[in-house]
Amino acid sequence: MSGPSLRQKHAHHAIHQGGLSGAITKTDEMEELLAAKEFEVARQAADHLLEYWETRIISHADAEEEDFYKEVVEQNPDLTEVVVKLTRDHDLLRIIATDIKQKLNDVGLTLEVVQQFHALLVINAIHSRDEERLLLGEPMI
Repeated sequence: MSGPSLRQKHAHHAIHQGGLSGAITKTDEMEELLAAKEFEVARQAADHLLEYWETRIISHADAEEEDFYKEVVEQNPDLTEVVVKLTRDHDLLRIIATDIKQKLNDVGLTLEVVQQFHALLVINAIHSRDEERLLLGEPMI
């Protein structure tokens, strides 16, 4: 069973907000380093940002899929399609993170990589909003 914080809207929202806020801050820092032409340090910041996505946000997605989403569908099978769509959002985060890792290793920190970090932010924000609205709009038992 998943922890109670995944089933409580206010706690789950706090997890989402904390993760997104940290990702935005780290993205801004990376971009400031690029603007200052601190390319080596910006690359290190990009590596740290990717690690943050993997350990903080994608690991949260893994936990949701492992227990929370299964519990939601067991309690309300009508939400199966919603859970499938939310899981696809997680898949997109994973795909983009993998692409970023590959591009960082192959060509370094490029404009395309920065754009992909922004894509992660957009997808994550939309996903969190939808998940909270569709799965946590009503108190869960």
